[in-house]
Order: sequence, then C-alpha cells, then structure tokens
Amino acid sequence: MRESADERHDRLLELVREQGSARVSDLAGQLGVSPVTVRRDVETLAERGLLDRVHGSVSWPRSAASAAGTGAAPGGGGLVLGLLAPSATYYFAEVIRGAHDAAAQAGARLILRISDYRPKEDKARSEGLLAAGAEGLLIAPGWQAAGDQAAYGDWMSELPVPAVLLERQPALGSTLDDMDRVCSDHRHGVLLAVRHLVGLGHGAPLLVARADSPTALAVRAGYDEALGALGLEQPRPVIDSVPAELDRGRFEEAVRAVQTAVTTGGVTAALVHNDVDAIHLVQRLAELGVRVPEDLALVAYDDEVAALADTPLTAVAPPKRQVGLYGTRMLVERLSTGPRGRTPEQQDRENQGRQEPGQHLALLPRLHVRDSCGATAPR
Repeated sequence: MRESADERHDRLLELVREQGSARVSDLAGQLGVSPVTVRRDVETLAERGLLDRVHGSVSWPRSAASAAGTGAAPGGGGLVLGLLAPSATYYFAEVIRGAHDAAAQAGARLILRISDYRPKEDKARSEGLLAAGAEGLLIAPGWQAAGDQAAYGDWMSELPVPAVLLERQPALGSTLDDMDRVCSDHRHGVLLAVRHLVGLGHGAPLLVARADSPTALAVRAGYDEALGALGLEQPRPVIDSVPAELDRGRFEEAVRAVQTAVTTGGVTAALVHNDVDAIHLVQRLAELGVRVPEDLALVAYDDEVAALADTPLTAVAPPKRQVGLYGTRMLVERLSTGPRGRTPEQQDRENQGRQEPGQHLALLPRLHVRDSCGATAPR
C-alpha cells in the first residue's frame, strides 16, 4: 500500500527527533522520496511549529530555555517532558503544538514519539522517551478499537514517572481511570451540532461516522445521548463511514445511503465525522443531485479543513491545542511537587497518604457556523 503524506510526515519527524538536525537532501535519501517532496513536507511541518528550518537543514524545535540562551537541557536544570502521540498530523498536530507551547512557557524540553496508531508499540515508544530522559509523560495512546485499552493499556498504570492522558477516556473503574487526563468533551460537541440543526427547524440529523478511533466512538456515543437529551428519535441507523482513498466501494455505499435518506426518507440534516470524509461526501452527493446546503444541512466534526471546502462546512471544533496546553501544564504542576520540589514535610505528608487529588479535565468544543448548514428548514 502506498504511504500516505501523514505517514511520511511522521517518519520525517521521527528522523529529525532522533538526529536533532538533518539536511533536507539527507532526509530525502532516508525517506526514499525526492528532495522536492521533502522540502514541501518540511515547509508544512515548519508552518505548524513542529520543526525549525534554516539554510537547507531542519532541526527539532528549541525549548523556550534554549531559545533564551539559558542552556536548559537534560541534566542542566530544565524539565524534560515526553509526548507520545498516534500521529503528528491532522488532529494531533494541534495537540502537539499546544504541548510544545506550554513546555516552552515552563522552560521545559519536549520530546516527541509517534506510534502511527499502533497500540502494540505504545509501551516501547514510552520506554524510549524515558530512556531519552523524560521525567514525565503526556500520552495519547494509539487506540483505535473499543478493546484496545484492555489489550494494550495496563502498562500505563505502572509508570515510574507522573503521566497525563490526552484525548483518551479509559473505561470507568479501570486502573487507568485514576490517571490525570485532559480530554475534549465530544458528547458536548455532538450536542452543539444536533441542537443547532434542530434549532434551524430540522428533525433529528442523520449521523455519518467512522468507527476507527476513540474520537469516532465518542461521537457515536454522544449522538445517542444528544438525541435522548433533546427528546428526538434516530431517523435511521448510523451510516458507517470510511475514507474514500482506503475503500472506495464502502465509501460509495455510505454516499448512496445518505442520498436515499434525503431523497426518499425525508432526512434534511446530517452530522459527519470527520472533515475530510464530509468534504468527499458533499462532492459525491452533488454529482448525484443532492445539494448542500439546499437539500441537506450538514455539520462536520473536527474542524481541521472544514472551512476550506467549496461550500465552507459548519463544524464542531474540539479544543485540540488547549488539550496539549493544559495537559502539559498539569504535568508540570505534578512534577513541581515531585522529587525536584518536594520538601521533607511534603514527603512526609505523601507518605501518610495525603496526596493531591487526581484531575480529569474536560474541555468543551465549539461550533463554528458556516455555509453548509443553511438548507431551508422543512415546512
């Protein structure tokens, strides 16, 4: 299977992180692509703040301490934080940016490792971060299926350093449920979308969603809760969505199901996870005679590229950057009461079991209203 741009970006970031800095021409050889492709990738990643670029070379972003000339580094007094993310692009690019900004504000160095949504590799990647000097970890496991936590998550409860989960909500009562975490409240995000469409005069919207990530599963669960909270009945079963580039046949099935729901089932509104799928869906529906927003009011979920569609898509925007920002601040606060800053009195209190309580922080998404939800309300 041909490597995607996201996968290539992740490999490029991993190479630069391991080497500290590298020439663009050398990266082209290591990645097996043309220098033009690498230069384009480097430009994209540098614009996102994930790389520093200068005179034909790239380097890992400097921490605030090194940028200020203080020389903070492992063993030099500055905190070293490790971040494990499933991807460095799309949704998690902003999470990483937020973590990087917060680490810089704290004078800390942030080290990144990417799991490529391979939960089996999460433990080894985290051990690599610890071996590189990380004193605390920010962890967004590469879970995709509902059973991934149980199969691949127990190791996190035995970490030797403080850790904060990002954008992951473990099963209630599990060992990981005691961990600090910062997450987007996707239930609230779905409620915003459904309530907005109903407020325009539509009935319950159709849900078109993936099922291949924790966010996708949370959107599905939030949809059921939102309908219940608003006293609505589900118009049709959830339509399973898949990326058009991965399975054109199944994507076409989803498109035809939406077309049928609109043309024969009286459905006038839909919520689609995610942005990219929504853009492909709108394009294909137009070819089949279903217009957005004239025939179907549509809200996308993620708000990564929704505003760039031909018809700008109304979208739910999870607070991705803030997840990284607040998660890093939470971790720094934990570390400030750890061995570096712990007085004998504080240590004694901890030994007596009077520790600071854990934290579960839920951040609320926002709804960005654009053109795609402007379909005429049914009479």
